[in-house]
Amino acid sequence: MLRRAWRHLRSAVHRRTAHLPPTVQGLLWSALSVTVFSGLNAVARVLSQGLDSYQVQFLRYAMGLLVVLPFVIRHGAAHYRPQSLRGHLARGALHTLGLTLWFAALPRVPLADLTAIGFTTPLFVMLGAWLVFKEQMHWERWLATMLGFAGVLIVVMPQVSFSTSGPGLYHLVMLASAPVFAASYLLTKALTRHESTGTILLWQQIIIAGLSLPLAVGVWQPLSAAQWGGFLACGVLGTLGHYGLTKSLKVAEISSTQSVKFIELIWAALLGWVVFADVPTLHTLAGGLLIAAATIWVTRREARIGGARPPPAG
Repeated sequence: MLRRAWRHLRSAVHRRTAHLPPTVQGLLWSALSVTVFSGLNAVARVLSQGLDSYQVQFLRYAMGLLVVLPFVIRHGAAHYRPQSLRGHLARGALHTLGLTLWFAALPRVPLADLTAIGFTTPLFVMLGAWLVFKEQMHWERWLATMLGFAGVLIVVMPQVSFSTSGPGLYHLVMLASAPVFAASYLLTKALTRHESTGTILLWQQIIIAGLSLPLAVGVWQPLSAAQWGGFLACGVLGTLGHYGLTKSLKVAEISSTQSVKFIELIWAALLGWVVFADVPTLHTLAGGLLIAAATIWVTRREARIGGARPPPAG
């Protein structure tokens, strides 16, 4: 049933987007990924309130592996044999390091703040895409990203103190994860040149779960039925989110997809309000409006001129 539903969903998405320029397709896949990850972050934050971050990190990816196993069984293990195991290992190690920092901060930082601080990642990604992949940094992308980052600053700066003790320490921990995740995404982009989306997704789950297991063993706590259900939801959401992210990197230049990531702040503020009673401030609303305006503008701009640009290599 799950495979059939996924096949119908993927077919419907392909029919509706195949005629669009590659950059717009990348933006739409990225928007799907951002929306799903927002829900994942909210569920993970609830689970992290009563469990150690290492256990949460391991179970999140172990459940993701459980979700993709039916597809592996159906297509056969040979279908997912990697072309570059070293690349997958390097990417998995980097992502595990970023996740370790991220999960350490997760239960101690408000969801909107946590999301906003993570938005330094697109800046590192864009710089890396320019330096490593020699992508052309069109002014529209820079402007949209800078406007999005300005929206983040409007939200975060009035309420965050980057001290080296107390709550501010965990904001710094979250900030430290940003360049690590950026390096992981750049490696993912490199892998999309010769690996399928499914292969990248499967090996990500295997490697991160494997590297996280030793960290989780020493802090393991028994789980309730509700917690197991929550982690299964994390596995489904995380798999879908990473599928959308990898597809966006495969069909478009990585720099073109970064501005849309800032809409995650809007979702985070809404979920923080509904789930955790974190009432959005005027700064959050103002910053969210600026982020939304920048995202809508660059999407429309890329749609108009995307057809005039050559598709990305690989």
